[in-house]
Amino acid sequence: MATYNKRGYKAPKEQEVKDVKEVNEDLKVIEKNSATAGVFSTLDETASKTEDFVAKNQKIIIGFVTGVALITIGYLAYQKFVAAPKQDEAANEMFVAQQNFQKATEGVASDSLYKLSLNGSEGKFGFIKIADEYSGTDAGNLANYYAGIAYLNTGKYTEAIASLGKFKSEDVVLSALAQGAIGDAYSQNNQPKEALENYIKAIGVNKNNFTTPRFLMKAGKIALAQGNKADALKYFTDIKENFDTTPEAASVDVLIGLAQ
Repeated sequence: MATYNKRGYKAPKEQEVKDVKEVNEDLKVIEKNSATAGVFSTLDETASKTEDFVAKNQKIIIGFVTGVALITIGYLAYQKFVAAPKQDEAANEMFVAQQNFQKATEGVASDSLYKLSLNGSEGKFGFIKIADEYSGTDAGNLANYYAGIAYLNTGKYTEAIASLGKFKSEDVVLSALAQGAIGDAYSQNNQPKEALENYIKAIGVNKNNFTTPRFLMKAGKIALAQGNKADALKYFTDIKENFDTTPEAASVDVLIGLAQ
């Protein structure tokens, strides 16, 4: 079969084909380099803007960094040279008050000893002064608890509620006891509604065989006295079913009968 060329058409020479390929390759390289150059140009521009920002705001940046450093150093210094010595001082002050409190719980001239623990003796502060002078320390916080219990045992229920309300602890048992003692203060002050609310809070702090049945029993008795037998039965039944080995469980059957 014969092959005919169109008029005017010339087949490219081998060298010309190579030259075209090389040009195409060069164009690709140029495009690639151009894209890369664009990226670097953008990075350079961003870096330049950052440098300009730093240069213009150098004083502010240095001031901020210095401020953070000073705060950190100040906090560490405070903990070492102020907080720790203050805590030791507060604990030393509280030793005599704690002794008086302990003797009072043993029943020996308890009223006068509770008052000494509150107001101080032998040249040492009592819990009231320690809680005020050393607030922010562990000893000052604990003084609020001691003061609250001392107030409760000397019939000063409003003061007991105020002191116990300031006490904070990560110890769940102590937290529950403090909350329950607030309930006791309200109960003694003839405020059953508030007493029940705080007993319920004390129950919710932590489930254990010491504080939980104790405040379930108190909550049940308050509910029963208010004529709310359904709630009373719920609290008493909780003791019977979940805390059957505790002292409260020994007398709970009688109370369940009254609530039914």
